[in-house]
Amino acid sequence: MASSKVEDFVKNWGGKQEPSIGERIKNAFKPQQPLRYRLVMANYRLRTMVSRLDVYISRLQERDRTLFEKVVESQMSKDTARAAMYANEIAEIRKISRQLITTQIALEQVQLRLETITELGDVFNSLIPVLGVIKELRNAMKGVMPEISLELAELEEGLQEVVIEAGDFTGAPANYGASSPEARKILEEASVVAEQRMKEKFPELPSFVTSTQKVSNQEQK
Repeated sequence: MASSKVEDFVKNWGGKQEPSIGERIKNAFKPQQPLRYRLVMANYRLRTMVSRLDVYISRLQERDRTLFEKVVESQMSKDTARAAMYANEIAEIRKISRQLITTQIALEQVQLRLETITELGDVFNSLIPVLGVIKELRNAMKGVMPEISLELAELEEGLQEVVIEAGDFTGAPANYGASSPEARKILEEASVVAEQRMKEKFPELPSFVTSTQKVSNQEQK
């Protein structure tokens, strides 16, 4: 029985499994691609998202630079209210940028794992932490970039189907609802690297800018 499942999995991995008449009728309404193909396509979507995030981050970086110059100009002209407004916008941009960079780094790690899975065929065990990472990123991106969050949701759904299918073949329970320790480790490492990249991409604000932000926040309270 176990060997039969393995044989089925190997066939389905490459897309060479010969369906029964009943399965052919069912698949006519819901065509299924081979597991390997679906993982390759998932990796392609990830690569596209990473590239798009890079564009968004660059735009935010440019906006940050422009606002920084405006803060300096406002300070020089003694317009503290305008300087505070620009400084607060800088803070918001950097908050969003940090999340985008963290997401980008984590997705790069997911990409590497999917490439490994594509090569080795260790689908079930390797995809569980990947799903945990994607789920966390999807939730984090909801309020930042809803369109990326939606794409991650679609990607998550597709990979869940692969996990369920792989679980059926291996007999393993598909417990992808909870974030695994490995998934948390990936996210923590991404956060650490993101902080470093933030320092590289966004120079530290001088003291007069941060003090301007504090004064503005106190006045708003």
